[in-house]
Amino acid sequence: MRRLLAPFAFLRRRRGEEPAAPDPRAEELRRKLAESRAMVAERDEFEAAELTVDLAEPAPEDPESRRRAVHEAGRATVDQMQDRTTG
Repeated sequence: MRRLLAPFAFLRRRRGEEPAAPDPRAEELRRKLAESRAMVAERDEFEAAELTVDLAEPAPEDPESRRRAVHEAGRATVDQMQDRTTG
C-alpha cells in the first residue's frame, strides 16, 4: 500500500514545519482582483440602463404573421408613393 501512495508523499505536510512565507506578489494580485471586481460592477450598472434586445422589439407569434405584416407595410408604402405621383 505504501508503494502506491509513495508518489503522493510530497503532498503530506510534516509536523513542526512552518508554513511557507506569503508570496510577495499576493498583494499585487489582490489589488488587481479588487480593480477587476470594480470594473465588473461598473459594467453591470451600465448594462442595466440599456434596453435589452428582447424588450426592444417582441418577436412575432409565428413567421407567417410577420410575413403578412411586412407585406402590408410594403403595400402601404407603395400606395403612398403612387398617391404622391398622381396627386
